[in-house]
Amino acid sequence: MITLRARAFLALTTPAAVLLTVLGPAPATAGPQRAPALDARVSAVSARDLGRSWHPGCPVPPADLRLIRMNHWGFDGRVHAGELVVRKQAVRPMLYVFGRAFDARFPVRRMRTMAAYGGSDVAAMKADNTSAFNCRAVTGDPSRLSQHSYGDAVDINTLENPYVDRNGRVYPAAGAAFLDRRRTAKGMIKDGDVITTAMRKVGWQWGGHWRAPDYQHFSANGR
Repeated sequence: MITLRARAFLALTTPAAVLLTVLGPAPATAGPQRAPALDARVSAVSARDLGRSWHPGCPVPPADLRLIRMNHWGFDGRVHAGELVVRKQAVRPMLYVFGRAFDARFPVRRMRTMAAYGGSDVAAMKADNTSAFNCRAVTGDPSRLSQHSYGDAVDINTLENPYVDRNGRVYPAAGAAFLDRRRTAKGMIKDGDVITTAMRKVGWQWGGHWRAPDYQHFSANGR
């Protein structure tokens, strides 16, 4: 349910295409077919829904997570249905960011929950998947808990925006071809583009400027 407070926030910060789907469309009238929209739907999730991406002892219980079903533009120029699990506090920021991305037709290869990959970050990155919640250690550094475990971090187009761990290993391996950020490729994230601009607007920080860069990664606290 969208509260009055949430409605006020969305009205101030959210593109019209998102408002039509989150707050409800205007009464139907005769005329041209409606243009493609984000068509976001938010629902609760259970431990069963989360599969291996959650287990007892994780810092956030399923009750504090939400599933966002929303459309995105694909690399094929078509609209596809996607799913993203985030902490409930991250719902509005992500609706704003992906609403802006949708309006700009920024392409996302695929957007499936981590349950589809058995909680394997390596498998998801190899598939060029965009995802958020996943209760796990930092890939390449098992001594630390990943910010994805809290549901307030997201990885976008993991192949075109690779992650370099503290030992210099590149994830996914094929992403090494995209470490030269001077190149231009579909789905790449760069300073000043629609993704980084929208993330800054909601206060989320980018890993692309880290010493060991994580070009796919954004989080609410910069970790």
